Amino acid sequence: MHQLPFTHFLNGILSGPANALLNSIGHPAHDPSAPIPNWFAMETIVVVGLILFFVMVRSRLSVESPGGFQHTAEILNEFISGQSEEIIGHHSEKFTPFFASLFVFILFANLIGLIPTFESPTASPAVPLGLALVTWFYYHFQGVAKQGPAYFKHFLGPVWWLAPLMLPIEIVSHMARAMSLTIRLYANIFAGDMVTLVFFSLVPIALPVVFLLLHVGVSFLQAYIFVLLATVYLAGAVAEEH
Repeated sequence: MHQLPFTHFLNGILSGPANALLNSIGHPAHDPSAPIPNWFAMETIVVVGLILFFVMVRSRLSVESPGGFQHTAEILNEFISGQSEEIIGHHSEKFTPFFASLFVFILFANLIGLIPTFESPTASPAVPLGLALVTWFYYHFQGVAKQGPAYFKHFLGPVWWLAPLMLPIEIVSHMARAMSLTIRLYANIFAGDMVTLVFFSLVPIALPVVFLLLHVGVSFLQAYIFVLLATVYLAGAVAEEH
């Protein structure tokens, strides 16, 4: 596996603990000298970068003279909360932190691939799958928290005699949601990374700039679609009636 420079750096200082952790869970690394993959290293950069960004925003909060970072964070919060209220309804504000975190992480994970020597972690199947599973468990958890045991009734259909048919259909349908979220995000970002890389290697700089802008657009769009679908799924889970 080709290691990115930052991945090589992480493996150089953390290969020991990483190997110990992988061995303890019964999943030893294929290459003990490089147990940390590129996608994990890139995720680390995104997470650390976002933590620093929001710490900076928090430290500079001001009512009288809000800065650019604060304006950006407020616009994001208003956009996510507005969309959530539109789809879920009243009392949706408690879900805003989850959706905002999801959007920002996916967006920056998509965009980091535009930086030389970096690549988008969302171009690896493991990251979109992880995000999809977190979303899947989150909306089911919120459904159970809101509805209690009655949440599972909608898996059985409107009448009891349809339950043997409806239960497997509903299970497959909900599993397909996680698969759909994974494939959509992974395929689009992987394709965007490949197209950008190919054109940078084949043609002068002017044309690749067009594809860079296209990649930026796709990055925003895929982050938005992922969060939009997550919001729709959550709305169905916490609805008063199914």
